[in-house]
Amino acid sequence: MPRQGRINIEGGIYHVIQRGIERRNIFNDDADREEFIRRLSNGLKETGHHCYGWALIPNHFHLLIRTGVKPLSDLMRKVLTGYAIYFNHRHKRSGYLYQNRYKSILCQEETYLLELVRYIHLNPLRAKLVKNIEGLNRYKWSGHSVLLGMRKADWQTTGEILERFGDKKTKAIKRYLEFVEDGKDIGRREELTGGGLRRSAGGWTGVLSLMRAKERWQGDERILGDGDFVNKVLKDSEESMLQKERLKKEGWDIDKLVRKVCEITGVKEEEIHRRSRGSKISQARSLVAYFGNKELGITGVELSKYFGITKPSISASIKRGEIIVRDKVYNLTI
Repeated sequence: MPRQGRINIEGGIYHVIQRGIERRNIFNDDADREEFIRRLSNGLKETGHHCYGWALIPNHFHLLIRTGVKPLSDLMRKVLTGYAIYFNHRHKRSGYLYQNRYKSILCQEETYLLELVRYIHLNPLRAKLVKNIEGLNRYKWSGHSVLLGMRKADWQTTGEILERFGDKKTKAIKRYLEFVEDGKDIGRREELTGGGLRRSAGGWTGVLSLMRAKERWQGDERILGDGDFVNKVLKDSEESMLQKERLKKEGWDIDKLVRKVCEITGVKEEEIHRRSRGSKISQARSLVAYFGNKELGITGVELSKYFGITKPSISASIKRGEIIVRDKVYNLTI
């Protein structure tokens, strides 16, 4: 069967898994792990994504990411490609480092966010890299010790997780640790890592109920959630694809977008390329960056070349454009 395309949902929660080819190591030592974390940290800052959970195991890794305006692929491309080049060069090897493309599962936040944080952070214990919870609390290469406040990682988003366990940080950390300890004897959960249709039916219990009732359900291996969530995601994804097809048929490209934005904002086309910080020019450039990236699928690299500015500047422009659209500063749609 042909592989399915990625599902890109702005603000979506994704469980990302990447394994080494033939189950070989992708991290041989702490230097490798430090380099991966460096690239992940930089990638998060450039894309505006948030990382809620992570664990590095010698032959694979897990990430729990909330996307921003940009698709998840922007982050993963930055991290994986550069890291593979680094790893091969350092260890004097060649060829593929990873087992196929990374797996990304879009997750229903209300039901699965905390379950995934716990599941991901228990990976070192399941892999026998540590002997017990006390060892896990000290394990350097996962987000668990960061949530406990035992290690610092300014690129990991901790507040949004801890606030779900309590208003006061000390009490929240205590409850979070209790939550993790309660799950330490739970083994591998296939529904959280790519177990097929049962993920959209509420786990094994949901599947058995449906089988007894001889009912059918909507399922998709790219999505973790109940039937309503799966159906909504697929519907939104299809509408997004149709929107891009419509824009392509109507001849929308970067030049047409610039003309439209300039018409609405009252900025001259030649001005939009100037490195002016004037309010209108900056707003016009941000709108082009936002709509170009979100609606036309133009990458940050392409936009940075078009405007002659850095990729971090384009990322900031996209975020500003999102705010301008949200606040309805201009009546602009494409």
